[in-house]
Formats: sequence, structure tokens, C-alpha cells
Amino acid sequence: MKRVLITGSGGMLGSEMVQFYSEKKVDVIEVDISNADVTKKDDIIPFIFNNKPDLVIHCAGYTNVDICEEEIDMAYKVNAVGIQNVCLACKRLKIPVVYFSTDYVFDGLKQSPYIEFDVPNPLNVYGKSKLAGEIIVKDLMREFFIIRTSWLCGHKGRNFVETILNLSKTRDTIGVVDDQVGSPTFVPDLIKETNRVIESGAFGVYHISNKGICSWFNFAKKIIEYSGISNVEIVPIKSSKLERKAKRPLYSKLKNYMLELTIGDNISDWEESLRNYLK
Repeated sequence: MKRVLITGSGGMLGSEMVQFYSEKKVDVIEVDISNADVTKKDDIIPFIFNNKPDLVIHCAGYTNVDICEEEIDMAYKVNAVGIQNVCLACKRLKIPVVYFSTDYVFDGLKQSPYIEFDVPNPLNVYGKSKLAGEIIVKDLMREFFIIRTSWLCGHKGRNFVETILNLSKTRDTIGVVDDQVGSPTFVPDLIKETNRVIESGAFGVYHISNKGICSWFNFAKKIIEYSGISNVEIVPIKSSKLERKAKRPLYSKLKNYMLELTIGDNISDWEESLRNYLK
């Protein structure tokens, strides 16, 4: 792969993806809304044609879970129509596409780690719009990678780690839900494993999240502990007390089953990656 086009290049995942492939001496074409809008067919398709990449990595997305409940049309426009337009260009150029999806395509009722072959049943608009994107990729493309991940944390965007650290500067106690269970995923780990999947050429659907499992409450406690903050207490609360617009799955741990079966699951435990992130 000599030339890759990355959508959402200004976002948390996209910006680190650009850095990763630039360091690998790959010719990177950055796409953000400032130079091409993925939701506009007559905008993004000619842009992809003119740049002739070997691969498109689609990091663009509408990811505010609660806002998606209010801005339903926009959620589907970005998360479904956006990838449809990208796929139309990729199909005509006969190049693969990488599409990032979410643990929120599942309803959380299984109570054991979800594998790639479990049937999705999203509870909220965000999950439904990302699942719509998955279906479009499968309908339009023969060569694709769908990567589902969870609880994403990176240095170049809003994430749970930074939220807890910022709250710790002004509060003695922080209430965090203890009845939602999953696994944090750190952007550098996701990118490295995604690249391994791409280089394998084994197209399909993959789960990529850090090993280990925790609740948001456990996650927050470790953030405070590993940061050496001693004057803040993390208090467990129930999801129902937050009164959020979007319903979340209570259990959304992803098992990297296809990685295990194909190229091997080399990803680290989330606690190890959290320590590295905080360094």
C-alpha cells in the first residue's frame, strides 16, 4: 500500500491514523469537512477519484451518542450516507475500504463477550446508524474491513480519561455508572491491530478492543489511581440516575474472535494501555 486516503482526519481516530501511516512513509491524503464532505456525493466521490488511493480508511463519523437521539437525520447522513458515498467511489476504483463501527450495535443482553457472528440489535440511534453503515458496506463492497471497537480513548479528542482528569481538578467526589460493562480501547492499539488486519488481506468483520473488562466506575477508579490523585473519590451510581437521552447496553464487551482465529490477537490489556496513555 503506497497511498491511503483517510476520512475524518481531524478527529480523534483519524488524526492518529494520519500520523501512524505518515511515519510508515505511506502517502496520506487527509479528508475532513474542510476539503471534502463525505455526506455529499458530488463532493467526496470526485475527490477520491482525483487522488487515486490504494485504500480508503473511513474514520469520519457522528459519534455523540446522546445528540444522535435528537439529530437522527444527521446521524444517518454521516454514519450511513457518508460511507455509502465512499463505497461508491471505492467500488468504481476497485479498492478496499475500512469502516469503523461500534459495540453499540449490540443490546447488551448476552452477558458474555460478543463475537463477530452474534446478531446485532442496537438500542440507540447511534448504534442503529452505525449498523446501517455496516449493511451498506456489505451490500456495495466485495473487499472491505469492518472494525467494531468500544469505549475509544485517544489524545486528540474528547474521551473518558480526559473527562475524569478534568473533573478531578474541581470535585472531591465523581459519580460514575457501575452497571455498564465493556472494555476501553486505546487509539494506538486499535490502529496497530487494524493495520495488521489490512496487511493480512483477510477481508471481513473484526472486533478490536483492548483485553480485559470493566465498568465505567472501575475504569474511572483506575484513572485516578494511576494518575496518583489522592483527594478524589469515585462513587458508583446507576445509569438510570443520569437520565441520558440514549439508552446504552449494560454489557458490551467485544471478543476479538476473528483476530484469534486468523492472524492472532496481539492487543494489550486495557490497564496496561491506560498506564501508557497517562505517561
